[in-house]
Amino acid sequence: MKVFCLMLLLTIFAGASSANSTLAQGGKHILYGDVKVDESKTAGAKPLSYDLILYLGSIIVRRQSVSSEGRYRFIDLTNGYYDLVVELEGSEIARIRVEINSPRINTDFRQDIALEWRAPPGIAPAKPASVSAADFYQRSSPNQKLFDKAQAATDKKKYEEGVTLLNQLLANDPKDFQAWTELGTLNLLQNNLPEAEKAYLQAIEIRPKFFLALLNLGRLRSAQKKFEEAVDPLTRALEIQPTSGNLNLLLGEAYLQIKKGSKAVVYLAEAAKLGQNDAHLRLATLYNAAGLKDRAAIEYEEFLKKTPNYPDRKKLAEYISANKKSQ
Repeated sequence: MKVFCLMLLLTIFAGASSANSTLAQGGKHILYGDVKVDESKTAGAKPLSYDLILYLGSIIVRRQSVSSEGRYRFIDLTNGYYDLVVELEGSEIARIRVEINSPRINTDFRQDIALEWRAPPGIAPAKPASVSAADFYQRSSPNQKLFDKAQAATDKKKYEEGVTLLNQLLANDPKDFQAWTELGTLNLLQNNLPEAEKAYLQAIEIRPKFFLALLNLGRLRSAQKKFEEAVDPLTRALEIQPTSGNLNLLLGEAYLQIKKGSKAVVYLAEAAKLGQNDAHLRLATLYNAAGLKDRAAIEYEEFLKKTPNYPDRKKLAEYISANKKSQ
């Protein structure tokens, strides 16, 4: 990797705009945004373009190159929780979590990215410096090639080959927490759950606040119905991204499953505020089990307002009619 003469600091401007049409479970969405790089504060050579890579888990969904004053556009996306990664000359310099969630098809989601090149404090712009960004890991050139080959193998669903390449990389550098996380996901894709968990734990041991490893470990344990063990990594991930509706929903569900309803309510209510409509259903289930049928009715009503095409709408409407207190 080339040595850069400037330091890259990241600021993000996010927003979402909807252009809705046919009701559905969600799909064929568009993620787009403007990429703007402020290069006015420094002199010297600057990048001509950046690579934007969209991940779903560890799988690359789309890839696109953009200029420093360009616009990206990823089409035909389904509902999900994506990673939008900015790379420069093969190195990751920024990672942004993007939640795409709409019951309608053909919904546009906007995520603008603003980057700024600055000379590091105390160093003249002409002198070399390194890239600074959250969770950036600088590898040796041979290890970067192994990492890139592993990602290429993953894109082609050659998971065993990807595992072999990552194991080679980690034998050279066992502190590469990003490689451990990718190894965990590749093991997960091969249904090797024990090895996936070990890899995620190793990544977290090296970098305790690495969001992706914490999130994936929490999801893995939840999928295995190890809800009590899922609470810790999900809580730690939520501390990093407290406005994630998906994470609040996962943590609320974990508390619900281990029968800690008072804690579940907090996270499920927050998830509902952040656009996770299913959180209303889980809150209604909790309230109904506690005998609070009027409160359950309110949650069902809120859910139907946001999900008018729900298949069991009639059944929920009957419950609301029977249990909602008159205002």
